[in-house]
Amino acid sequence: MNNRINITINNHVATVKLNRPEKMNALDEPMFHAIIEAGESIRTNPSLRCVVLVGEGKAFCAGMDTTNFSAKAGTGIFANPLMKRTHGVANIFQKVAWIWRELPVPVIAAVHGAAIGGGLAIMSGADIKFVTPDTKLAIMEFKYGLIPDMAGSQLWRHSVRDDIIRELTYTHRIFSGEDAVRYGFATHLSTTPYEDALKLAEEIASKNPTAVSKAKNLFNQAPYLNEADGLLLESEEQSAVIGKKNQMEAVMAVVEKRAARFD
Repeated sequence: MNNRINITINNHVATVKLNRPEKMNALDEPMFHAIIEAGESIRTNPSLRCVVLVGEGKAFCAGMDTTNFSAKAGTGIFANPLMKRTHGVANIFQKVAWIWRELPVPVIAAVHGAAIGGGLAIMSGADIKFVTPDTKLAIMEFKYGLIPDMAGSQLWRHSVRDDIIRELTYTHRIFSGEDAVRYGFATHLSTTPYEDALKLAEEIASKNPTAVSKAKNLFNQAPYLNEADGLLLESEEQSAVIGKKNQMEAVMAVVEKRAARFD
């Protein structure tokens, strides 16, 4: 991953650290590839049950590296066509955020310093977000004459009011971590976001991993389904959990007052 991403694994929890602190973890071409590669490596690791996503140094991610804009059209990262679906349902720009939504395990973002433009999009791909009150966040694309195109329109629309999204997009106004929680971009305020995210990840990792994965898939799909299909999906996912080895182990752990031992 070109040393742009560090992954450590402990007790079924992976900490994925953006590691370009000298540039506030800004997104250049190697960073795009490294983030996607990190997500894919987690997807194929069956021992993992939760992920903590964090940035090294002074910021979570300051967004697109502005040196990208000096490249000639059709070269570097911009050689990747926007319309072509090169990464499943997404292009490379969308994938760095969308991959965290696609993972079968929960992802918790620990955000500090700045989450600007693409940084906000990557943070938004997480299931749960801890953010410091003084973090600076922005939908920054309008500043450069662009629209947000890194999966934000799909990630924000279920948690952030439509008029808030529009105002922040049209003005590229910087807002705080406190605002982010109030608006719906983030889940919790924290002065120690990584520690709090890791604590929650360890708690989630202690639960039935089959149920956790099925619940994530259910919540991912529910906003896009009609009532009948949504209710059917609940039943389908529960049928894959109930009575199975891990579910029975969860019951026995409660009865015997011990830690569960899941496959």
